Amino acid sequence: MADEQAGDGGSAPIEFRPSPEAAVVPDGVRDLALVFLGDSLVAGVGDPKGQGWVTRVVGRTQHPDLELTAYNLGIRGSTSADLLEQWTTEVPRRWAGRTERRFVVSVGGNDIVSGISLARHRLNLANLLDDAANQGVGTFVVSPPPSDDPEVNGRLEILVDAQADVCSRRNIPFVDCYGPLRQHDQWRTDLAASSVAHHPGQAGYGLIAWLVLHNGWNEWLRIG
Repeated sequence: MADEQAGDGGSAPIEFRPSPEAAVVPDGVRDLALVFLGDSLVAGVGDPKGQGWVTRVVGRTQHPDLELTAYNLGIRGSTSADLLEQWTTEVPRRWAGRTERRFVVSVGGNDIVSGISLARHRLNLANLLDDAANQGVGTFVVSPPPSDDPEVNGRLEILVDAQADVCSRRNIPFVDCYGPLRQHDQWRTDLAASSVAHHPGQAGYGLIAWLVLHNGWNEWLRIG
């Protein structure tokens, strides 16, 4: 089955490769490397407590049967194209010595403002997920949340739908942060009060963390 198109309107299809099951969970304590890759929202920019949503999620992921090493590789301004480069240059170092590898990706807003087309975004995300699948890495995708810019939000809604489709084709867990927060009063208030434009503060990052934790996170990690 063909999936994403190469380039902007190109005709060369990319082969559809379903994501394999994550590595079989061994008995006893699991040695897990968990890598988060994304942009400033992954890095937690704007949170006065410096936690963002990633640190909040990791803090709720501790389990007696899990020896977890988490790496936040969020970089301000990163696009899906930048993530492809990071995937090959930075992520492999975090896998070293670990017996189980898992990968969380969240990107999209910078693709819109930097002019990356929807077709290219789909292709970049598809290639990233397919490469992870081919390496036996379990993946989890978190959509970008709403912005405080109505024009950007109109394009974000389309991008998030595209991300959901790319993940659905591969049976990869996907968390929509756009839809639930689009009209959420606390989210909108937090954006308006934030010291960093287009980024939430403490409350907003807490909302993203809640969405991640309550949309298949423990099931994906296979922890009770």
